[in-house]
Amino acid sequence: MSVCRPLWLLLLIVLLAGCSERDRPLDSPVTLKGEVFGTFYQVTIADPLTRRELEALETGILAEMASVDAAMSTWRKDSELVLFNQAPLGEWQSLSDELIEVMAIGQAVSEASGGAFDMTIGGLVNLWSFGPEARPREVPDDATLSKRLAKIGPGSLEIDEQALQARRLRDVFVDLSGVAKGHATDRVAAYLTRQEIDHYLVNIGGELKVAGFRDGESSPWRIGIEVPRDGPQQAQQILPLNDMALATSGDYRNYFEEDGQRYSHTIDPRTGRPIDHRLASVSVFMSSDAWADAWATALMVLGEEEGMALARERNLAVLMLVRQGEGWATWVSPAFVDRFGHEIVDNFDMTVADGPTSA
Repeated sequence: MSVCRPLWLLLLIVLLAGCSERDRPLDSPVTLKGEVFGTFYQVTIADPLTRRELEALETGILAEMASVDAAMSTWRKDSELVLFNQAPLGEWQSLSDELIEVMAIGQAVSEASGGAFDMTIGGLVNLWSFGPEARPREVPDDATLSKRLAKIGPGSLEIDEQALQARRLRDVFVDLSGVAKGHATDRVAAYLTRQEIDHYLVNIGGELKVAGFRDGESSPWRIGIEVPRDGPQQAQQILPLNDMALATSGDYRNYFEEDGQRYSHTIDPRTGRPIDHRLASVSVFMSSDAWADAWATALMVLGEEEGMALARERNLAVLMLVRQGEGWATWVSPAFVDRFGHEIVDNFDMTVADGPTSA
């Protein structure tokens, strides 16, 4: 004996089954990942979620990153930053509060680091092939370098935070690559917090921000500091993090070689040339990833001696991997010890730079 059900009843059963599937709790933690800003993003959430809730969070996360890209990309011809770089010299341009905020961070770190961080370095970055311009056939000559170097510097850009406007005083290319990923990480983290997510890890191209715990209860997030060498990624140290941002700058991934000489993608704004010292990577731990990102860039430019001296002066929690023969030595600042404790320092054979540093 067969039973014929009305078509509307069959459709209702299908719809209810679909709804119940989307509202079923997911195994925790869950991870969202993809590509953005020419790199990767990965967001791991340890809060209990349904698929419907996760889909809504993913939509919001993508919107936050799209907003940063529209404001700060140097590759998009229609980005707010590119249009600002094309505006007439000397004329104030009204900018979004987001772009002004990031520019202000860059300006503050530039002043505090003696120009080791410089947002106006874009022309030099492009010249050395690490920006939108094509890679040069040969290393730039001294005359070309001097010409571009003469244009850059804090005096070539003016920012009015209160009026949300800025202007270029010289023909420079403002480049926020040294702070934009950190800002994007902060934006995504802030969005998750607004959605009442308590336990998460946001990773955008290696810039990180974590909140709460990886198991949603008491286990801190475990973050690896990468060994500074080519090839597969490998952790030099594993650190426990919670409610903290981490930014790392290094010279071992992005570079090119010419006549046997290796040229790092990190350009020293003071000389116009790629950095050339023993510091392989520097990691900065702060509450804001945008600030940590800018400081990591500045300290990477300064090198191990000058950079660590400034880290001590500014009370920055910093971990440096310094080339030493065929391996690396690990230097940490006193503020790092205050944040993580002496046990970690002893376990990983770290050198605390509490005075004049030496290898």
